[in-house]
Order: sequence, then structure tokens, then C-alpha cells
Amino acid sequence: MHMTPGIWEISHAELTIRIVSALIIGGLIGLEREWGDHAAGFRTHILVCLGSALIMLLSIYGFSQFAYEANVRMDPARLAAQVISGIGFLGAGTILRTGLSISGLTTAASLWVVAALGLAVGAGFYYGALLTAFLVLVSLFLLNKLEKYFTRNRKQIEVGLAMTDGPSCLQTVIARMEQYGATITHISTDYLADNHAGSLVNLRLNLKVEKFKKIPYLLDDLRTTDGVVKVDYQCIATKAQKIPKDSKGKLEATS
Repeated sequence: MHMTPGIWEISHAELTIRIVSALIIGGLIGLEREWGDHAAGFRTHILVCLGSALIMLLSIYGFSQFAYEANVRMDPARLAAQVISGIGFLGAGTILRTGLSISGLTTAASLWVVAALGLAVGAGFYYGALLTAFLVLVSLFLLNKLEKYFTRNRKQIEVGLAMTDGPSCLQTVIARMEQYGATITHISTDYLADNHAGSLVNLRLNLKVEKFKKIPYLLDDLRTTDGVVKVDYQCIATKAQKIPKDSKGKLEATS
């Protein structure tokens, strides 16, 4: 079957436009990540977008000399499909777990999107690439600020309790937490060595606390609870904030 001349060919000017467009789009998204001091920043996003665009260009136009052979069937999506799966390895390198905190998920997602944008630009799908790039930038800049604003008072902490074994003590601890509006999201237990007070249980609880300033008062109440021997905590957040110091006057618990 005869193919229309020029379908599998591209001029140097058009090729340059697509490569430079990929550089600009990848650079804009990478710049936002660089400002946030993330693992993959300005240069990484540019390289990913450029590489993806080049692979797309190669997939479409790199084998034009064979396009008109009778026994050859061109499949431009074959090389491009490997970019989407292969970028996962690079994205996985940006995801870090430190204790209870996981960071890098947004950066990994931005790398994946940048790879897709590079493919779109390489294929000449300019409108789709520009619209997606705009929405990505809005998401990274604007939605990030909105998310921080609406969740500014909601914090997650892990509380560790060494306490005497018994249902009454556990019920008292849970009741104290509920008084301060803390929601328990996970509980784990293990037994410690017996002492003069009897069997001790090591209790680890993940809590969501709506009012950050209530945390020190909650911890103080837990320390004074009968049967509780030791209390420790740590924040569960990408950028943990310090627990505020006790102020004058104790904050009232909410029912």
C-alpha cells in the first residue's frame, strides 16, 4: 500500500521546535521542584522531558527509510510505551521513607508526567502538552498552598505508651485521647518484661489531632494516667513541626 509522502519525515526546523518546547516545559515543572529543594529538580526534569521527546521523535521519524517498504509496518507507540514503564525506576529513586514519614511521591509523579509531556511534544501534540503542563504547574503551586492552608491544624503523631496490662487502663487512655479530639488510626502492642508493678504492655498508637496546640496537654494527661509508666511521641509528617511548649494555663479538653 502506498503511503502519503512526508508522513514519516520531519524538517530540522520542526524537530528543533519540538526539542526546545520539551526543554521549556520540563524546565518549568523542574523549577518548581528545585525551589522546594526536592530530590529531582530543574535539570532532572529537563533531561527526562528531552529524553522522552527524543524517543518519541525517533519512534516516529527515525526509521523513515523503511516506512515505504512493502513488508514493514510502522508502530510509533512501541518505543514510547517503554518510556512510561521505564520512568518508574527513576521515580522510585526519589521516594524516601524516614521513620514514619514518606517523601518524594509528588516528585515521582511529576517525573512521570514530564515523561508523558515529552512524548506528547515529540509527537507534535502541542495543545495537549501545553494544557497539561499548565494544569501541572497549577497543581504544584496553587493546590499545594491550598492543601497546606486547609490542613494547617491537622497533625499526625505516633504515641508510645508503656503501661500496665489490663482493659481498664487501655479504656482510660482511649477516653483521654477522645477528649482531646484525637482519632486513633492504628494500634500495635507487644509485651515488655515483668516488673514489680506486674506485666507491662508497649502500646504504639497513630493519632490524628485536629488542634496541634492540644498535643502537649494530651501528652501531659497521659503521663498522669494511672497505670501509664512512660510516654513518648514523634510527629508523622514530611516536615515535622516541633511540639509547642506548655503555655500558661491548661487548654480545656473537648467533649
